[in-house]
Amino acid sequence: MRRHLFAFTVASLASLASLAGGLQPVGAAAAPDSNSRVAQLGPRPFFLVGDMADSPLKRQLQACTRRAIFTRSDFSIGHRGAAMQFPEHTKQSYEAAARMGAGIVECDVTFTKDKELVCRHAQNDLHTSTNILATPLASTCIKPFTPAVLGAGGNLITPASAECRTSEITLAEFKSLRGKMDASNPKARTVAEYLAGTASWRTDAYSGPSSGTLLSHKESIELFETLGVKMTPELKSPSVSMPFDGFTQEAYAQKMIDEYEAARVPANRVWPQSFNKADVLYWVDNTPAFGKQAVYLDDATSVADLPGATELAKYKAEGINIVAPPIFALLTVDAANQIVPSQYAVNAKAAGLSIITWTLERSGLLADGNNGFFYQSFDSAVKREGDMLVALDVLARQVGIVGIFSDWPATVTFYANCVGLK
Repeated sequence: MRRHLFAFTVASLASLASLAGGLQPVGAAAAPDSNSRVAQLGPRPFFLVGDMADSPLKRQLQACTRRAIFTRSDFSIGHRGAAMQFPEHTKQSYEAAARMGAGIVECDVTFTKDKELVCRHAQNDLHTSTNILATPLASTCIKPFTPAVLGAGGNLITPASAECRTSEITLAEFKSLRGKMDASNPKARTVAEYLAGTASWRTDAYSGPSSGTLLSHKESIELFETLGVKMTPELKSPSVSMPFDGFTQEAYAQKMIDEYEAARVPANRVWPQSFNKADVLYWVDNTPAFGKQAVYLDDATSVADLPGATELAKYKAEGINIVAPPIFALLTVDAANQIVPSQYAVNAKAAGLSIITWTLERSGLLADGNNGFFYQSFDSAVKREGDMLVALDVLARQVGIVGIFSDWPATVTFYANCVGLK
């Protein structure tokens, strides 16, 4: 059975070799690479292996813990950097992801009032992901901070709120802000209380005044080139109506690609992404070198929302080569409550589509159950923290994904090294 699973993965990964700019199948020898770097994994991957129930997989991974050196892997994608503990889309988060061995790092792309591209998860998240409410730029927010309304017993009646957008400030003003862990306190009565709220399984240890450095998209390209990592920018849906002061959606999609071309980044080192199919097809039709690796993100929130076999085959016919659904789309459980590939996974592979998925290490503690969005289709099989490695193994060996976004890339880097994914 194990040889069969490896053979399936070899075939599935080899089919993307020309697209992935270096992704190699399980068991393939690592080619010399001037960008290859030793990864610094820290204790977490080893903790997760130790937490696994006994199995052949656990024993394989335990043997791997004795390795002296782990190296960067394109299978390991830094989701917003290393967002489990570092403020997302900051210089420090990106550097941490690269050190953990992420071969590809993500800058989510939106734009400012002066139409400059910046790295931020959403155009309208500055109130929870930066310190803007504690600065004079709070006056630019389209919805100022409003304190929570609490009942006599402290029960929440109306949550605290605010909304601040990159499109209301210039690039220079954006760069004056500091990134923080993306969180807010719904019971806040003051701005200071609102800016707190980081989940207990995360940390604010890297959110001080000397960290949280925000970057333009151009600066992210320069940083990623320096770090030797590949790039996966996501064109975010604007919160403003388009065109924005004459800036069309097509011009926005083109500007993102233009900045890679201006920096002389080869197209095979870039995976442009969007939840907007029109953006992906724009790249396919107008920037074919980049469109070849364009990633169509799936915004399904439940299994019922997922496209069927006919629609997936249509994607391929339209020139889309890579799809990226959330993890739950690719996994389910069998009659024995074991994690197995979903029907969507089978259909996507049958359509000739390559698959990237998101997001590992973003669901907090797993042992308490009720693990939410990413685990909804197979949560009954998740009993302990180490079970995320079981899910990752099914995704890699049975589904045949070519990469996975993680908020803590070291976990994926460790696994990729152990099973020979480059």
